[in-house]
Amino acid sequence: MKIDSCFPYRTAFKLMLLLLFPLVLAAQNNYPDENLRKLQVALQIIDYAYVDSVHEDKLVEKAIIEMLKELDPHSIYIPKEELQRANEPLQGNFEGVGIQFEILRDTIVVVHPLTGGPSEKLGIISGDKIVKIDGEDVVGKHINNQFVLDHLRGKKGTKVVVSIYRKGKKGLLEYAIIRDKIPINSIDAVYMIAPEIGYINLNRFSLTTTQEFQDAVKKLKSEGMKSLILDLRNNAGGYMAPAIELSDEFLGVGKILVYTEGMRSKRENFYSTYRGNFEEGKLVVMINENSASSSEIVAGAVQDWDRGLIVGRRSFGKGLVQRPYNLPDTSQIRLTTARYHTPSGRFIQKPYKNGVEEYYKDFANRYSRGELIHADSIKLPDSLKYQTANGRTVYGGGGIMPDVFIPWDSTYLTDYYLDMRRNNIVNPLISDYVDKNRQSLMNNYPDFNAFKTGFEIDEPFMELFFKAAEEAGMEKNEEQFATSEPLIKAQIKGLIAQKLYDITSFYMIANEMDPEVMRAVEIIQDDNLFQELVR
Repeated sequence: MKIDSCFPYRTAFKLMLLLLFPLVLAAQNNYPDENLRKLQVALQIIDYAYVDSVHEDKLVEKAIIEMLKELDPHSIYIPKEELQRANEPLQGNFEGVGIQFEILRDTIVVVHPLTGGPSEKLGIISGDKIVKIDGEDVVGKHINNQFVLDHLRGKKGTKVVVSIYRKGKKGLLEYAIIRDKIPINSIDAVYMIAPEIGYINLNRFSLTTTQEFQDAVKKLKSEGMKSLILDLRNNAGGYMAPAIELSDEFLGVGKILVYTEGMRSKRENFYSTYRGNFEEGKLVVMINENSASSSEIVAGAVQDWDRGLIVGRRSFGKGLVQRPYNLPDTSQIRLTTARYHTPSGRFIQKPYKNGVEEYYKDFANRYSRGELIHADSIKLPDSLKYQTANGRTVYGGGGIMPDVFIPWDSTYLTDYYLDMRRNNIVNPLISDYVDKNRQSLMNNYPDFNAFKTGFEIDEPFMELFFKAAEEAGMEKNEEQFATSEPLIKAQIKGLIAQKLYDITSFYMIANEMDPEVMRAVEIIQDDNLFQELVR
């Protein structure tokens, strides 16, 4: 299975000396490779003669870390104890109790019970505070995310007992939860953003992505969708196969979607089939500087075949494909084995010759060059020019360039707003507010539409906000607050909606404040502009 993951796990791990099968065979036949033997002898010398005791496994772990750094930024090693957790987001499920949680004031708070999970079935609700797990007190400064995962996740069929404090109830509520498989959705939001225009926000490419997308399209078509906005902003990738399958959803049979090639990997072409569910209708794919790998495969296929428009900013620029190699101790190497090219032949990998650290400073470099604000700050040589099916000019080398550039909007960003985010002012405030007012809120706003049109952030709530900010050491800055007020209030309202309903509710509010999404809607609604841009 090919993996197309953008951001590597640079953590300590176990090195197995016999990395490749030829080396294994050589060792077994007493014909050791010279370099392998050299490494073995060095370890033996250290073990025999070093002044202090050493942990040989740590030495070889460090060696393989440095070895992989010499290859490329995406060849990585994952230790056996981290492999399962690393795979969970891509496999589309994990085993546990099925809650989304956050830690507020040293207390585990349920943000949402996951739909269909064991916690939801037992009646655990948003706002519940978990104060005991299997009789152990779990409130205090020693509580962190890893602690919660270690105690609540576990094999399907095993039991964990949680004691919950719920406002309005006397004493603690005790729940015996039988762990189960919990789905991890790759789609965050699906809704009709405007008449005849659907919106899908895809956060990763996992094993469940294709089915989730097909279900989403079916739902939107039943609601009258004729055009689609696919939001791949901040989608860092995942498995390669779902990216190919998603591209296939938009294109008619027999079109090349992507091809891969490497020194030891023959060229492999991937073609569209007859199975597309949205081959007609206007399509906009949204990308930004954090859209990588699998996201770029989809954007490249759509752009090269002029199937739709790419809107946003230049994508990350990852054109390398990793293949997993399992090692005897169940750890894994994900090694870059090929490069992928878009249908027109573009190789969109950005340079990495200056090392890993410089590679991941690319965002800061783009910012300093003004690229996030001005499209003409992006300089690409003519040698990287390619042609789409309609003869439009597109570029390789360093990501997918959008058809419609939208500058990064900093209109509402002030130091006051950034300090509010850094000090986590809003989340505890909203958690307390919803906890205290859930029943009255649901009585007044029984569904999202009622909430969206009827709920307003009033003065008493903002007084609580300012008080919380002052307690965190933030001085009120009237001018900066006035600049950021629309964004702050939209985020507060969206987060309240998410706690009351679901995550789609958050996007339905936040997107109305998002100039990139609103521009995508405008482009689709303007028939002449859309056709002119595509042609």
